[in-house]
Amino acid sequence: MSYPHEPDPVKLIVSLFSRDRVIIKSVIDILSETIGPVDWISPEVLFDRTRYYEKEMGWPLFRHFISFRDLISADYLVNIKLETNRIEQGFLHDGSRQINIDPGYVSPERLVLATGKNYVHRIYLSKGIFADLTLVYKRKSFRALEWTYPDYADPQIISLFNEIRNQYMEKLKEIKKVA
Repeated sequence: MSYPHEPDPVKLIVSLFSRDRVIIKSVIDILSETIGPVDWISPEVLFDRTRYYEKEMGWPLFRHFISFRDLISADYLVNIKLETNRIEQGFLHDGSRQINIDPGYVSPERLVLATGKNYVHRIYLSKGIFADLTLVYKRKSFRALEWTYPDYADPQIISLFNEIRNQYMEKLKEIKKVA
């Protein structure tokens, strides 16, 4: 028999991409004010693994990943996804998105993204939001799955998430020492 218990808090991450670097900077500032302090911003990465967003958002698209200083409860991801959707809507131009904001989290075992789209490997959370198991951590690195988006499966991106996970694991150790 298993006994329910609360899992460890997780490290909140967000992917942002746009053709407008000023909008990206503005959204990072908004996220810092509404969600909490940002503790890491990736180098700029060209979002070039798909042209899916080109018609709506233009080209080229520039991406940053960010992480937040404060760890969160994994079930808070639903509220964060609803907030990032609201922020995206605030940047609509003629009905088209100017920025894409995808929140998720890193835990010791996995990287999960929040999405409003159902699919076979996605688990419904609540309020129209699903959890997308994107990467799993084994043998000292994140690993892609058969459904992982090509950009998240890229070795350069996996390296970034390994870096975030290392920071997260150190923070988790600090929290457990205090508790």
